[in-house]
Amino acid sequence: MLVAIGSDHAGFEMKQDILNLLKELGHECVDFGTDTPQSVDYPDFGEKVSSAVSCGKVERGILICGTGIGMSIVANKFPNVRAALCNELFSARMSRMHNDANILVVGGRIIGRDLAKAIVHTWLTTPFESGRHLSRLRKISIIEQKVLKNKSEKTCS
Repeated sequence: MLVAIGSDHAGFEMKQDILNLLKELGHECVDFGTDTPQSVDYPDFGEKVSSAVSCGKVERGILICGTGIGMSIVANKFPNVRAALCNELFSARMSRMHNDANILVVGGRIIGRDLAKAIVHTWLTTPFESGRHLSRLRKISIIEQKVLKNKSEKTCS
């Protein structure tokens, strides 16, 4: 699987651990940075990963910032992105089974590095259940298209 990954300074060290895990699991990685623990702005890196997922250049993405909240907000602005903030295993599993999440977001200052790796492993190996969940995802896509149409028409309803 081709996986994009990005973090701000708060997630830099955790990103290195996750990159190593992804490689151990046999996945190809596209690292969008940051490349140092120096302070940076999370939207810059969230945008790069989310754009790659949105356009289909990669299958999935992983984002890390201090709490995961900022990266989640950025990621979910993009069409075709279903980003899930998961700081424990149950949410990671359910985000894949029920929501077919294609971006995983974790909080680098919220959880430990071992838990983060367990979350990533769970998220990568849990399949989408489809079935009744597929119709819900279709409804989300319809809402997304309405929002995009309203933006282009510069109207709100």
